[in-house]
This record gives sequence, structure tokens and C-alpha cells, in this order.
Amino acid sequence: MFTGLSAFPLTPMNEQGINEYEFVRLVAYLAEAAVDSIGVLGSTGSYAYLNRDERARVIQLSVENAVGAPVIAGIGALRTRDVLANAERAQQAGASGVLLAPVSYQKLTDDEVFDLYATVCQSLSVPLCVYDNPGTTHFEFSDELHGRIAQLPQVRSIKIPPVNNDIDSAKERVTGLRKLIPADVTIGISGDAAAATGLNAGCDAWYSVIGGLYPRAALAITRAAQAGDVQQAKALSDGLEPLWALYREYGGSLRVAATIAEITGKVSQPCLPQPLKTLQAGDRKRVEQVLGQLGLE
Repeated sequence: MFTGLSAFPLTPMNEQGINEYEFVRLVAYLAEAAVDSIGVLGSTGSYAYLNRDERARVIQLSVENAVGAPVIAGIGALRTRDVLANAERAQQAGASGVLLAPVSYQKLTDDEVFDLYATVCQSLSVPLCVYDNPGTTHFEFSDELHGRIAQLPQVRSIKIPPVNNDIDSAKERVTGLRKLIPADVTIGISGDAAAATGLNAGCDAWYSVIGGLYPRAALAITRAAQAGDVQQAKALSDGLEPLWALYREYGGSLRVAATIAEITGKVSQPCLPQPLKTLQAGDRKRVEQVLGQLGLE
């Protein structure tokens, strides 16, 4: 479950609620493509904007339509009591694993973050992936803290931020972290543009945004890296550079991915929770041009 390609779909919604039909269609498409796992309620899934009942419904729909693919569900929240409630409902809905970021309003200390994971692990019967995402949580894990948390009984993976695209630097980063964690804890890369480098540097998994829309393209990169074909994985990723450039220009992957989903008819418009908006006017045209250039299926 915490190796290979974990594809993260959008949670299409408007101010009236989740578009369940469109969400189910996204999940079914990922299952048909045979991704290694489906990650729901991550940042791409807008988990921070959903209430407890909406989250539980997303997980239920995911499990029912994943056709046996493992479902990893985000459980992050501001308060530990809410994380515990989310974890319980995720387990009840049949999630195979959970994903937890240290969400906060006040900046957290290392001890507070460790205690969060220790408390949650005591209540879990499924494995947990540590979600290291300083871009949204504004908390930066040290490798030493990762090492402490990785000793907890339910922790089975660490989702790290993008690595340096220099392969030697990336290998040093991954090797250094691996020395501090148990052998049965995997390391997964996030940040689509850095995924090929991360996988080539020794990461076990790719937690992928673009995999939620174009799983076959993401699987091709993943399988090349898993087979040890470093050059092919890099070449396939380099071929998507116009898309990675959009991520950089528009402040990350979410608005770009959501805009792509609207343009291609995978979801209706609007698909993001207010006040978030997809790209419009000239910016939307740019996305359309990149899609035409890449010819993704």
C-alpha cells in the first residue's frame, strides 16, 4: 500500500456539497488503471475544507468503488480529538490506511507533533503515513523527529516534500532519513515535478497529484523507476515539464489540477470549495495550451 503509485484524486464540490457522482467516477478510473493505492482527503482532496460527515462519506464512496485497491484516507484536523474522530470513522468505513499531517493554527513544537502521532497511533488498527507538508502546515520535520515518530507501532510510511532535482543530493537526503527509521517504514515522495528524481534516489512510493487525473502517465514514470530504468523515468518526467511549470507559476498543483479536471470534463465547474477558485481567462487558456501540447490521456 505504501509503495509504487498512490494516486490522489480531487474531491469535486460546490457550496451545496460534494459531487458524489463525479468523485466516484474519478475513483473508478484510478481503480481501472490499477494504481497501487488511492489517496483521498489529502491536500488535493481539499480535506481541510470538509466537515466530519463529508469526510466519512468520501471515504465510504472511495472504498466502495476502489475495486480492491487500498484506500489511504487523510485524517488531519486542528485538534487531536477531531483527528481521533476522523481516524475512527475512516477505519469504520474500511480505509486500508490513514494519512496524517500536523495541521495547526498556532505553530507546533516537536514534542507537540510527536505527542499527536503517539496519541493517534494508540487508537489505530490500520497503518499510518506521516504527511510532511510544510507548504501547508508550516511545520518542518527534522530527520530526528521523523526517526522518533517512525518508531511508533502503526507508522509505516513517511511522505516527504520534494527533493532536490540533483540526483546525488536527493540520494543523500533519502539515505540520511532511511538510516533513522525502521526497515519496514517506507519513504514516499510528493511534489510531482520531483517524483522521478525521488524514486530514482530510492523512495519507495510516489504520492501523486497528477496520478489522480492521468494515472497511466504517472504509472509509466513509477514503473520505469521501479525497474531501475533511471533515464526512462527522468525522460518521461521531463516530457511533462510544461505541466510542472504551471505548478510553479500558479502556486502549487491544486488549482492547476482542478482546472485541468474542469477543462477535460472530468468534473463540473466549480469544483473547489470557496474561496478557492480554478484558473480563469488567460490563465485557463494557458492550461488548455499545455494540455494540447502534451496530449495526455
